[in-house]
Amino acid sequence: MSSVSISPSTLSSPRPNSAFSVRKAMSTRFINRRGFLGQANCALISALPIMNTLLNLRLAGSAAAQETGNNDYKALVCLFLSGGNDSFNMLAPRGAAYQEYSGIRGPIAIPEAQLRPINPLVDPGRPLGLHPALEGLQSLFESEDLAFVANVGTLVETVTKAQYNAGQNLPLGLFSHSDQIEQWQTSIPDNRSGIGWGGRMADLLKSLNQENRFSMNISLDGSNVWQAGNTIAEYAIRDTGADSMTGYNSAYVAGQHASQVRSAALDSQMAVEYDNIFQKSFAKSKKDALAAYDAFTAATTVTLPSNITWPDTRLADQLKMVARTIAGRGTLGMRRNTFFVNYGGFDHHSALLPNQAAMLPVVDGAVKAFWDTIKAIGAENEVVLYSGSDFGRTLTSNSQGSDHAWGGNQFVLGGQVKGRRIHGSYPDLHADSILDVGRGRLIPTTSVDEFFAEMALWLGVSRSNLPLVLPNISRFIDINGTAAPVGFLL
Repeated sequence: MSSVSISPSTLSSPRPNSAFSVRKAMSTRFINRRGFLGQANCALISALPIMNTLLNLRLAGSAAAQETGNNDYKALVCLFLSGGNDSFNMLAPRGAAYQEYSGIRGPIAIPEAQLRPINPLVDPGRPLGLHPALEGLQSLFESEDLAFVANVGTLVETVTKAQYNAGQNLPLGLFSHSDQIEQWQTSIPDNRSGIGWGGRMADLLKSLNQENRFSMNISLDGSNVWQAGNTIAEYAIRDTGADSMTGYNSAYVAGQHASQVRSAALDSQMAVEYDNIFQKSFAKSKKDALAAYDAFTAATTVTLPSNITWPDTRLADQLKMVARTIAGRGTLGMRRNTFFVNYGGFDHHSALLPNQAAMLPVVDGAVKAFWDTIKAIGAENEVVLYSGSDFGRTLTSNSQGSDHAWGGNQFVLGGQVKGRRIHGSYPDLHADSILDVGRGRLIPTTSVDEFFAEMALWLGVSRSNLPLVLPNISRFIDINGTAAPVGFLL
């Protein structure tokens, strides 16, 4: 069954000015078609809020293959910084290489004295520092919990500047927000796809979970391509928890208020045994949706460690809900999860320095509180968080901002991460670099396929099944070999 994606904003409430009538439930055990349709229209119930919940449930179907694994738990968290984070100001050269950096960046270079120094265990070829707002990430790097992967981006295959200039083997819509966001989520840069690599991964791994009322893929940002599979849809929740059916309250008291009438009507529908298979399936789906909501809510209503201070930001609230779900993993019966969290607004064509100075502390504080919590609940070896973004940005300035580019730097965090290292190859930043295709747009030296393959293997996908998750992976690694795609995970 193909995945279905519907924006939550279109499902939030019944349409205004629609005519609805309240019908009394039939007293007989079975109900006919007319009675069913009458009840389906009652109490201001539109199909859309119901379908919002139903489509959050894991869709039925069998995966192309099923993986096996030990009786463990693993969660992969994608933190997507949408808009195109200027990551060469997130991780910038210091020392002798600083002049090269400041020379090409001009007015958008961070003063060297403000960069937070880091001390990698393996020499990356030049001293590096973090954006001054990243105090938490600096401490996580130094404690070997966090690493950076340098110059990552979408690639059809390894490409040279000459091939770029000839227009050969380039990702579709290179430098375009919509295309590059899609390709970061599908890992298919040479074709359009509505199926994400996280969804294809869940198609393979879903049988590891004992609980089948929830998708393995949980989104804190509604529908997304990354978690859409052939047999899997994301389970979309809010930073406050799961959503029940719109307007339904299981603890209602009989009355004439719209919510009371709506709740009574739904209970009436679910109490009837229908003779039509569609009616029966529809009623069962509503029961399953409510049961899933109750189970998820009970499992994630946990008390997190009180000695950790969470920032008062939406991103922190989202990651706190991820932490709650991970804390409830045993009750939920889950062995594998992916989580999607999005923080947007990084398209800084102007005022780059003040904008990053305002936004990166939000990332830093939320990620630090999240990781402190994950360690406090003893799940640090079971969780990996990685950052992603549409693309890197031009090294040259556009007035006081930067433009859409290609390769960029990302971070990965986890107890199984080979931390305090710069993985991949941090590029030369001078204007005549062999990677610079114009204005400081750098050809990636690590493909997103390699980046994602490392995490897919960690989550439990077998090496032989990597092409089912990442169709182009054999263009970058030997899937019959044993070498790690990048090497940032133990």
